[in-house]
Amino acid sequence: MSFGQPLLLVLLLAAPALLAAYVWKLRRRRSRTVRYSNVALVRAAAAGSRPWRRHVPIALVLASLALLGVASARPQVRTDVPVSGTTILLALDVSGSMCATDVDPNRLTAAQSAVRDFVEAQPPEAKLGLVIFSGFAQVAVAPSTDRDDLLSAIDGVTTGRGTTIGAAILTAIDAIAEIDPKVPPSDPVEVSSDLDFGGPSDPPAPPPGPDTTSEESLVRAEPVPEIIVLLTDGANTRGVTPEQAAEQAAARGVRVYPIGFGTTNPTSLACSREQYGGFEPRHAFGFGGPGGGGRVARSFLVVDEPTLRSVAETTGGAYFGATDARELSTVLTDLPKQVTTQRQDVDLSAAFAALAGLLLAAGLVLSIRWNTLG
Repeated sequence: MSFGQPLLLVLLLAAPALLAAYVWKLRRRRSRTVRYSNVALVRAAAAGSRPWRRHVPIALVLASLALLGVASARPQVRTDVPVSGTTILLALDVSGSMCATDVDPNRLTAAQSAVRDFVEAQPPEAKLGLVIFSGFAQVAVAPSTDRDDLLSAIDGVTTGRGTTIGAAILTAIDAIAEIDPKVPPSDPVEVSSDLDFGGPSDPPAPPPGPDTTSEESLVRAEPVPEIIVLLTDGANTRGVTPEQAAEQAAARGVRVYPIGFGTTNPTSLACSREQYGGFEPRHAFGFGGPGGGGRVARSFLVVDEPTLRSVAETTGGAYFGATDARELSTVLTDLPKQVTTQRQDVDLSAAFAALAGLLLAAGLVLSIRWNTLG
């Protein structure tokens, strides 16, 4: 427990001071008590009384004063509290690797179904938006409480080439900045202009130079109610790195909850005509062999867990993994328990003051009752 005005705790000294005065008065009264020669008469007079009762009201009053002293210092406790008006930006990977059939019928179909169920389960007052990303990232649906446009956009996504996880995070930040003036838009990041759009899931971009960002230099703002839920099945292949984007999110208090989807043994790539964007490719992508088609490196179809865990840690979110449709549904079902609370300082002054009032009232009632009854 901490205190907003710790200097006011000095008011607690009033209670022991009054207690000392009360004890002094009792002792002084005893010294002036008339001495009776007939002890039996005194015992008979005191036989039906309860001496302790006269001390109870003053004890309650002193306890009340002590609680008021604590309340004046504004006691606070840091805890997880529900966040009203939560906004969730869903960033959905629609790269070609989402056509992998290691998840039945393919990763994209399973993800669409799970995300749809997640959206429909959210409370009406929650704002939800959708960012889709492959070779580039874009806001498909701005955050709002309207579910119809969002569900239609989820059902109508089509695949593209490349995976821009970093750009997806920055795009989601910009969408949050549009509705929350406390969150500034993302800053421009200088990236390599050598982009390769030649495959369903391009090889990752060359790793950046040595990381000079330490935990001491990382600036993480107080969490805001808006969060990003990022669902991807691969690794960043171009543009700004996820680590660079995560630093910007952390500086704005935006938490990112990455979900890595898919197995470590992807098979062929096959999506529906609608998921391919209205045309049927001449063959499904695969790994060679009979009926396989073009060869695609397996490592580019597997979740880059270390990077996603780093993004979660940097922003104050959490990473989740799912290898099939059932696990993905479970992750999304449990996710609101993670994202609809945030750590805040809760002021307990009112609680202490209310308890002090109750004790004071109890002391007065007992004093009047017992004095009246003699």
